[in-house]
Amino acid sequence: MTGSDLDRRQILAGAAAAGLATGIDGLAPAGAGTSAPAGAALGAPEPFTFDLLATRAEKNAGTPWQPIPVVNADILDRIDYDAYQEIRFRPDKSLMMDSRRELPVQLFHLGRFTRDVVKIHVINGAQSREVVYSSSLFDIPAGHPARELPDGVGFAGFRVMAPDLKTDWLAFLGASYFRSSGPYNQYGLSARGLAIDTGAATPEEFPRFTEFWLESETAKSNVFVVYAYLDGPSVTGAYRITATRSVDTHGVARIDQEIDARLFARRDIHRLGVAPFSSMFWYGETSRRQIVDWRPEIHDSDGLAMWTGSGERIWRPLNNPPRVMGNAFLDNNIRGFGLLQRDRDFVHYLDDSVFYERRASVWVEPLDPFGEGEVQLLEIPTDDEIHDNIATFWCPKEVFAAGTSRRYRYRLRWLDDIPFPSSLGKATATWTGIGGRPGHKRPEGVRKFVVDFQGQVFRGIGRDDGVEIVVTPSRGILSNDYCHPVVDQRERWRALFDLQATGDEPVDIRMYLRRGDRALTETWVFQYFPEA
Repeated sequence: MTGSDLDRRQILAGAAAAGLATGIDGLAPAGAGTSAPAGAALGAPEPFTFDLLATRAEKNAGTPWQPIPVVNADILDRIDYDAYQEIRFRPDKSLMMDSRRELPVQLFHLGRFTRDVVKIHVINGAQSREVVYSSSLFDIPAGHPARELPDGVGFAGFRVMAPDLKTDWLAFLGASYFRSSGPYNQYGLSARGLAIDTGAATPEEFPRFTEFWLESETAKSNVFVVYAYLDGPSVTGAYRITATRSVDTHGVARIDQEIDARLFARRDIHRLGVAPFSSMFWYGETSRRQIVDWRPEIHDSDGLAMWTGSGERIWRPLNNPPRVMGNAFLDNNIRGFGLLQRDRDFVHYLDDSVFYERRASVWVEPLDPFGEGEVQLLEIPTDDEIHDNIATFWCPKEVFAAGTSRRYRYRLRWLDDIPFPSSLGKATATWTGIGGRPGHKRPEGVRKFVVDFQGQVFRGIGRDDGVEIVVTPSRGILSNDYCHPVVDQRERWRALFDLQATGDEPVDIRMYLRRGDRALTETWVFQYFPEA
């Protein structure tokens, strides 16, 4: 650390705080072993606890929202996509969040598409210190516009790396978005801290995390804790996100996040989105008429799974609809929901560059009851894989009134597949095609649906053992509905039915298999567009 570096940091801290910013040499060792990058500047120590953060959020909710202005906009505009890719965080500058150096953190640079500044702090005991931006934290080519940014300008976000610094498994970047690379080290869908008016007639609001405080748990080097301050026109919030990453003997990872969100409403919020996700579904086995690319399927998620308060398991395959569609699934104290990638077969995608079969599934488990409300599913038409066109979240029944507060505690699990009861078969594939029977004249306006269910529940059950299909369409004429065990396939049954319907209004379909009074499968629900 040179004298000029110290002088520059003192200037950035402001005349009133001259001399308070120090480098790593001035950081007292923490019990968790947290350390800043070698030579990085740290701001003055400040008291920090989660309760203090919540108190700040509550106080600020009583004042008008003040948007944070974009700084150095002319420079950031010149850091376009290509220029941004030339910037690399220096591995030797990683923040080591634990004494065993198994939780390295790297920071995201600002740019044209990452313009919103966030502050990053490291926690030591009951104090925190801001990490001050310096271009020395990054490898930046000579003559690059990023070199014109002043020290102290801030960061765009951060990511948590694997110990070898070659891959990352958790990233926070943009608004209140965050995501994990999940079980197979492949990013896909994104989570958000909060959604407001998603899919409503009014414009969607994007409250954002403006500050982060980072720490690790002393006794566990695989536990990473993020505190975040949320701010927006309608709401403020304090978040504590505890992330635990574990890897099994087969190299499959699992990331669990426990989220404690304390929210304070600035004004009435009619559509509050708790535990929201966004994902991409272009086409899959259910929508072969939409295939225009050489790959058989392209999607980050293929269905919405729900476990209702009454105990029913529901599977809703995703659509790329002809128009924007919103679906609501009413419930009371839902037990879980999430967007899943159930199809893990490479040959169903054939993409050896982005590996859709490796995309994470995410499952929400309320730690405190969510009460009355609904799971909202928003599906938006898309003609490419670059757009997130799927959103889902929990929407409470009651309006979040201005001046009131709420607390939501839930767990996010980024995993291969959700725990599923052996007493039920789950839907593993859905196809549609022309209706009728092969070898006969095909009836016009009739669509055939074929759904495969798999599970131990079918063990020892044969074709003549009383299994029947139960299909309930919201409209149309049902025919040729039956089910049977798939030949030469263990514990796999197939359900088939034809549906005749016209018009451009969707048909909502519910279907499951039963034996006597007992349901053998989860409930498959689908939205069919006859004219699509």
